[in-house]
Amino acid sequence: MRWLVTGGAGYIGAHVVATLAEGGHEVVVLDDLSTGLRERVVPGSRFVEGSVLDAAAVRSALAGVDGVVHTAAKKQVGESVAQPLHYYRENVGGLQVLLEECVAAGVGRFVLSSSAAVYGEAEGETVHEGSRTVPSSPYGETKLAGEWLVNACARAHGLSAVSLRYFNVAGAGAPELGDAGIFNLVPLVFEALEAGQRPQVFGADYPTADGTCVRDYVHVADLARAHLLAADALGEPGLAATYNVGRGEGASVLEVLGVVAEVTGRDTAYDVVPRRPGDPPRLVAEVDRIREDLGFVAEHPLPDMVASAWEAWQRRPGSRGGP
Repeated sequence: MRWLVTGGAGYIGAHVVATLAEGGHEVVVLDDLSTGLRERVVPGSRFVEGSVLDAAAVRSALAGVDGVVHTAAKKQVGESVAQPLHYYRENVGGLQVLLEECVAAGVGRFVLSSSAAVYGEAEGETVHEGSRTVPSSPYGETKLAGEWLVNACARAHGLSAVSLRYFNVAGAGAPELGDAGIFNLVPLVFEALEAGQRPQVFGADYPTADGTCVRDYVHVADLARAHLLAADALGEPGLAATYNVGRGEGASVLEVLGVVAEVTGRDTAYDVVPRRPGDPPRLVAEVDRIREDLGFVAEHPLPDMVASAWEAWQRRPGSRGGP
């Protein structure tokens, strides 16, 4: 089959592209390169430079395609609080254009990158796919609205669709595919260490065991494999399924800093700074549904994520250990 991966030159998207190609699929990549890197795209994949807001670019990329994996999105929680209009335009408006072109082209398979941010502040220790969804940021709202839109199109137009709610993604499947953005906890810590600075902890007064946020971390290679399993499972018209993608266990910010210290041998003494807007105290997945339906189990523990991310960080262009 031939799959279009939007955002396929980005951190997560590039891993999805590589995994689909390894799984025997042909891949087309649509990316505006606002954060993606052209050199990440697997050789042999067709590349279209453009935004999902550009109907003509989307139409070109969809030619001959059987299904879509939609990873293109804006994803910074704090930025979404400051720029909600931008996030709704990019994440909801872009998805609308993409779905309109899919329906017009008769593309009937769709995998949506969603997020654990749809849950907002969890009521219990873990969240399952039926837990209440009350996002605490415009970013989370756009992801929930995206799920609603995809599900509505499945009902109205016979799409076969899966929404994957990512928890916190880390690691690298290959050094050249590492996270180049300084938005997530692990690269933020690496950046501080490389600059000779103390990492910042955004709030240490949350209602958790050590006062810092608790998250479910999943290796990006495991996440990419979840996309392959979801893509291969699609087929029944009108299907609209939703799955958490995580490990089913949480780690606090301070626990992550401890793992970084063990992996890197660096001092991770930290400074506490004010909370970021939109950050819930705890988000940990229940992962029974994706295991039972798709056979997915995350394989890589947190030390593997940090070690692979550290190798990629040291080898990135411009780093002290890189070319």
